[in-house]
Amino acid sequence: MRKPRDFDSELKVLADKAKLLKERRVRQLGELVIATGADALDADVLTGALLGAATNKDASAKEAWRRAGAAFFQRSARKPAQRSGRDGQGAAPRDSDAVST
Repeated sequence: MRKPRDFDSELKVLADKAKLLKERRVRQLGELVIATGADALDADVLTGALLGAATNKDASAKEAWRRAGAAFFQRSARKPAQRSGRDGQGAAPRDSDAVST
């Protein structure tokens, strides 16, 4: 005989996963606001801008925003690589230490 499924526990697991996903989404949105510098805006201004973007029906404006967003993320993806490049150039102090010993 088959063991009956425990629907209550399965629903609880799914609810917990949904809660975690929602929390992660909210955290990522907050990180996005900070990364773009929009955290310097007043909350009313930021809310108004987001409402305007959400209700805007102009496809060309949305495409321009999409391109700007994609460019932002491409710049952000390159920044850590540039930092690591600068770290690699930081070998000069070691050379000077080697010369002084």
